[in-house]
Amino acid sequence: MRHRERLLSAQDLADYLEVPVKTIYAWRHRNTGPRGFRVGKHLRFRWRDVERWLADRISEEG
Repeated sequence: MRHRERLLSAQDLADYLEVPVKTIYAWRHRNTGPRGFRVGKHLRFRWRDVERWLADRISEEG
């Protein structure tokens, strides 16, 4: 069986990025944050999408 990637909650992502969770929701509302999706009523993120989003931010700064 293939290893399944653990999904991040909005709180997990906020903790990882050291920002308030409401910032994660604001980014989603403005479509400026990492790609997320809903599982029922819960917002989830894939690590690979977060890493891609961070890499894009770093290259924009660089």
